[in-house]
Amino acid sequence: MWEKILISSYPEEWPIGRSLGEIAVERGTDPFTVYFDLLVGSGAVGSVVGFYYNEEDIRKVLKHSKSMIGSDGYALAPYGILGGGRNHPRSYGTFPMVLRKYVRGLSRSELVYDEASKVVSLEEAVMKMTSMPAKKLKLVNRGLIKVGYWADVVVFDPETVADTASYLDPYKYPLGIGHVLVNGVPVIRDGEHTGSLPGKVLRFQSNTI
Repeated sequence: MWEKILISSYPEEWPIGRSLGEIAVERGTDPFTVYFDLLVGSGAVGSVVGFYYNEEDIRKVLKHSKSMIGSDGYALAPYGILGGGRNHPRSYGTFPMVLRKYVRGLSRSELVYDEASKVVSLEEAVMKMTSMPAKKLKLVNRGLIKVGYWADVVVFDPETVADTASYLDPYKYPLGIGHVLVNGVPVIRDGEHTGSLPGKVLRFQSNTI
């Protein structure tokens, strides 16, 4: 278990990216002692990531016709006050990760516990990321490319789209995404930000079915 708990941020660099189990063996002590030593030494400002999920369960859920793909990550700029520390890579890579890992079946050798497998088709994955959540959350005129709908469009290369963020370097943009439109306005063109900020908060419509 302790080998699956990695130090992701700490005031000093030496423990970052290492597991509690590894440090315990090196020090000749137990992982609990290491944990509390690091906690005290950091002034309780360090953080860890744990790998507790089961790949078989994830694949089973992904295959289910009712499952949808989302994330509890949030938007973080790679610069300024929000660009410090090491946040979870899901904020930059959730959807490209699914397309790489569970659609194309490609693993990233530099990641820990990244066992890829072709689980869903590209069409199924996109539907689970777009129209299904939009319908469930009652986001009117969203989630489909359709006349009368808002043009929220991501243009990506299905052969190259992939996440590049990691626990040690979470502020890395994905590969293979050339263009992005938000509310019909180009915000990414040829991989570069246009400077436009047309996004807005979306709220569900209680009178929709």
